[in-house]
Amino acid sequence: MYVRDRGVRAAVTVLAAGAALAVAAVPGTAATPDSGTPAFLEPSELPPHPASDWYAGPVAAGQPDPPPMCVGDALPSTASHRRYWTEYDTGALQVTVVERSARRAERLAALLRADLDDCAREVMEQNPDVTATQKYYGRLDVEEGAHVYGVHTVTEWGATDIGLFSVGRDGRTVTVVQWGQMGSFEDARVAGFRATTVTAVDKLY
Repeated sequence: MYVRDRGVRAAVTVLAAGAALAVAAVPGTAATPDSGTPAFLEPSELPPHPASDWYAGPVAAGQPDPPPMCVGDALPSTASHRRYWTEYDTGALQVTVVERSARRAERLAALLRADLDDCAREVMEQNPDVTATQKYYGRLDVEEGAHVYGVHTVTEWGATDIGLFSVGRDGRTVTVVQWGQMGSFEDARVAGFRATTVTAVDKLY
């Protein structure tokens, strides 16, 4: 069973695991729109890193471990996911859920957005040694819409990380994209992440 505190704490430090994923993960091929299943982002479609290429693992069935911060509880076991990393402490994750109907997908997207609306408060409530602040970067006009958020965390031991999150929907399919690295809001690649989110939702089908 997913434990929220474990998920939040793991997500706060997930960037440190990015380098390990580069060694442990085996590159795979994402689904294509012609395959009848939702397509995932390719590494080149993530916000460009100034000093490294992006790499990707295979598309995997089930919930990611660790789950994305704040929205992990809402993701069903029917989810699929793909992890991405660079040669430095920058990582990303895409999680996609195909629901039985557009109405169910609409409810899931609303639940994920509600979790992100409350993300900073939840992180601090579950982790007294973490200070979190967040921003809402607005709605993107793609398919049924996507919404972008930013969350900055600072720990008592000095770690500072910035994460960008988006939730988008195309019909009965919902996708969540997460990007993160060490830094603050000033280091967030918001324009690039917005473009990545549009691409992620556009290529679901």
